[in-house]
Amino acid sequence: MTDKLYKAPDSVGIVKTQYYTFAEPPDEILLDCGKKLGPITVAYETYGTLSPKKDNAILLLHALSGDAHAAGYHSANDKHPGWWDTMVGPEKAFDTSKYFVICSNFLGGCKGTTGPNCIDTSTGKEYGVTFPMVTIADMVKVQKKLLDYLGIDSLLSIAGGSMGGMQALQWVIDYPDMVRSAMVIASTSRLSPQAIAFDEVARNAIVNDPNWKNGEYYGNSVPHHGLAIARMIGHITYLSDESMHQKFGRRLQSKDTYCYDFNSEFAVESYLHYQGDKFVDRFDANSYLYLTKAMDYFDLSSKFGSLNKAFEHIKSKMLVISFSSDWLFPPYQSKEIVKALMNNDKDVSYMEIFSSYGHDAFLLETDHLTQLVKSFLNHLIEV
Repeated sequence: MTDKLYKAPDSVGIVKTQYYTFAEPPDEILLDCGKKLGPITVAYETYGTLSPKKDNAILLLHALSGDAHAAGYHSANDKHPGWWDTMVGPEKAFDTSKYFVICSNFLGGCKGTTGPNCIDTSTGKEYGVTFPMVTIADMVKVQKKLLDYLGIDSLLSIAGGSMGGMQALQWVIDYPDMVRSAMVIASTSRLSPQAIAFDEVARNAIVNDPNWKNGEYYGNSVPHHGLAIARMIGHITYLSDESMHQKFGRRLQSKDTYCYDFNSEFAVESYLHYQGDKFVDRFDANSYLYLTKAMDYFDLSSKFGSLNKAFEHIKSKMLVISFSSDWLFPPYQSKEIVKALMNNDKDVSYMEIFSSYGHDAFLLETDHLTQLVKSFLNHLIEV
C-alpha cells in the first residue's frame, strides 16, 4: 500500500533528511539567554527544485512535536508520510512543481537538530538540562544560517501553524527584507496565561517522574509516565468540546456497564493513553521541557513595547488564519495580530475557518487551507 502512496502523482515520493553543521568553536552563536552554543547541527529536508533566480523558495515551520520531515516517505516501506504531506507535493497547496520547499527541525528539538538529547562535545555526554534555554528568536536565527548555507537570500513565503506561526512572526520581524510573504496559521503573538498553565502542568508531570533524574536519563529508563501525561494534557488542548463529542461521546471502550474501579473505561480515556504512549517512542522528554518554555517566553508585545511597535518594520504580505473552535490559540489572538498589522498599514488578509476540530484543524482542514494557500501564493507570482 505504501508503495502506491509514495509513487502517487501528487506525492514528493521518497525523501532523505539532510544535515548541516555550523557554529564550530570559537564561532558559536550567542543565544537570547546570554549563553553561547556550538557546534550546531540542523536537520532539514527539501522538496521541489530551486529556480535559477532562487526566487521560489518557501520555508515551512513546524509545531511543537513536528520535525523536518514535512512530506513524502523515507523509504518504500515507510507507513507514515511527513507531518504536512497533505499540503506539500505536485498540485498541492505548496506545489513542488512550482516551489522549492524547505523544512528544518528547530533548535532544541530531538529530530536531528542540536538539542538536549545531543552530545555536548565539551563533555562527551548528552547535554540534558545543561543545554541552554532557547527562544523562538534563537530558532529563527539558526534557520537563517541554514538558508545562508543553501544560498537563499530571499524567500517567496514562509508558513507555520501553532508554534510554527510564532516562528513566522519572528521571521518577518527579524528579517523584513528577506521574506516576501508569510502565512501565520492557528497561532498567537504570545501565549495566554491558560496556555502557560497547561505547559507548566505538563512540565511538572515530566520532572516529577522518578526516571527523569534531573534530565540525566539517557541510556537508562526514560521518564515514560511523565512524558505520556504531558502529551495527554497537550492532546486535550488540541481538540475541542465538539470534536470530543463527535469522536468519543461518553462511549465505553469495551463493556456496556461501568466497572466501578479506576481503570480507563471511556473511549476518550483510552485514546489519551494511546497518544501518550505513542509519543514517548518518538520524542525526548527534555526537549519537551525546553520547547514549551520557549513558547512561554514568546511575547512580542513585551519585547517591543506593544504589538504595533513589533510590526512597524514588517515588509511581508501577510495571511493570518484562525479556526473557530481553537481554544488553545483562539481567533481573538489572530485578530490581535491582524489589528496591529492594519494599524501599521501592512498588507494583511485574514480568514477564520469554521471547524469543529479545535487547534488540530491546522493539520486537518486540508481543503480549506489548500484553497487559501494556493490563492495567496498565486497572487504573489502574478504581482
